[in-house]
Amino acid sequence: MTERPTMIDLFAGCGGMTQGFVQEGFVPVKAVEWDLAAAATYAANFGEDHMHWGDIAQWPTEDIPEVDLVIGGPPCQGFSNLGSKDVNDPRNKLWKEYLRVVAAARPRIFVLENVQRFMRSSEFQLLLDEADHGMISEYTLTYGVLLAADYGVAQRRPRTIVIGSRIGEIPLPGPTHAKDGVGGLRPWETVRSRIEGLAVKPKTTSLPQTRSTFFGESMPGPFKSSALHFGRQPRELSLARYDHVPPGGGRFDVPDHLLPRCWREKKTGTTDVMGRMQWDAPSLTIRTEFFKPEKGQYLHPQWEADKPQRRVNRVITHLEAARLQDFPDDFVWCGSKTEIAKQIGNAVPVGLAAAVARQVARHLVEIPNAA
Repeated sequence: MTERPTMIDLFAGCGGMTQGFVQEGFVPVKAVEWDLAAAATYAANFGEDHMHWGDIAQWPTEDIPEVDLVIGGPPCQGFSNLGSKDVNDPRNKLWKEYLRVVAAARPRIFVLENVQRFMRSSEFQLLLDEADHGMISEYTLTYGVLLAADYGVAQRRPRTIVIGSRIGEIPLPGPTHAKDGVGGLRPWETVRSRIEGLAVKPKTTSLPQTRSTFFGESMPGPFKSSALHFGRQPRELSLARYDHVPPGGGRFDVPDHLLPRCWREKKTGTTDVMGRMQWDAPSLTIRTEFFKPEKGQYLHPQWEADKPQRRVNRVITHLEAARLQDFPDDFVWCGSKTEIAKQIGNAVPVGLAAAVARQVARHLVEIPNAA
């Protein structure tokens, strides 16, 4: 192509998916996000002029530009293992707004991402019906579940990826990495490769007092990524619990007398909570509450059985979580600590987005003049 391909990012969040596509040469000309803090982070990194902050349903069809590509991940709470799994959850209908934009923008390709469970939902079947005889019948779909670790991300995070194309079928990208490097692929990236060398004792527990205005609203930030390396102040009881958890371990390693009653009485399930990461393996999924060890495997990986003084008994910092999501260190952030954590956890891992972007770009180059 003689010009860089243009794209729209829907349900853009803080811009994790956009970051991956921008790294591969795509130019965002429009983005939509209803959450103010996430929209501000996106604007601080990619520009405020093309961000539509608000409800996608309120974006007039006549204002939607034609582009080469539409990307986005409609909210997934209704499909998620952690969600209500309610087929009538109104958030599960937002993919229809995504299709409205596709129909108006007439991209040659669109990419839709969602949680792993999406492919087993009734809404996914409706999506297939729309491709068969509905709003996107011009498009050939390929879809599947991709594991972020298979594409160079130091995180075992599965995501459903759907590629729709009206310039010929586009297969999903093949993996570039594998556990232990089997099959001639590169070994999985590890927690060590992302966070080793960062201070094990953060110097602060707070963000700077910086504020800026986005969309006419005052907002904390933007903050450099280095400002996200702040700690917390856990209770002595929490520290005692952390101290018993080895790498790869979790709540079952904590003595009963230190456990809350709910965990003492629940001997099965939720195996990763109060878990400790492992230096030489990818992390598990970074969720929106990664700063709470009771929510998953979020304790810092440094722990030695015979050297208690070398144990790092804290959860990962926001910076460490952002690195495990593959955000570059020159990315900047807006919002409160909780809002930024939500942005990090909700984002598509940048490396996974970039792998899909490379696959899409290859086909745009091969067929540059498709109408």
